[in-house]
Amino acid sequence: MTLFTTNNVLVPIDFSEEAYTTLTETLEFVGDPAKLHILHVLTSLEPTEPGVVWQTVDNQARMEKVKKTFYDRFPDESYQKIKFSVVIGSPSSEIIDYAQTNAIELIVISASGRTGVSQFFLGSVAERVVRHAKCPVLVNRG
Repeated sequence: MTLFTTNNVLVPIDFSEEAYTTLTETLEFVGDPAKLHILHVLTSLEPTEPGVVWQTVDNQARMEKVKKTFYDRFPDESYQKIKFSVVIGSPSSEIIDYAQTNAIELIVISASGRTGVSQFFLGSVAERVVRHAKCPVLVNRG
């Protein structure tokens, strides 16, 4: 018997090395990539950003670039079975909403490593997810 379920697991990633490590360790723990969900949250584009003003960047292009970057980093066939999603919004809110919508049983998230004043003012996505998620959350502090 294990302490955590391995049926429907979410790993939010931000493309940091800590997130990659968390993903790799979680895949080893779960065993079956089909039970794993990966979520990347893009922040909304501001209307005054040059790419938006000049109409060279849009949300669809950004989402496709994120998916390409992920599959370039993890070309192995086992990663093709993972449910990979990209959404736009506030990271902690989108992670919590995704978990509820997809009946996620466990969220495994990496800690940002911020401490002190910067964490106090900026907060932590992992901390907000821990506080508000309806399912267990495992924070990998690296």
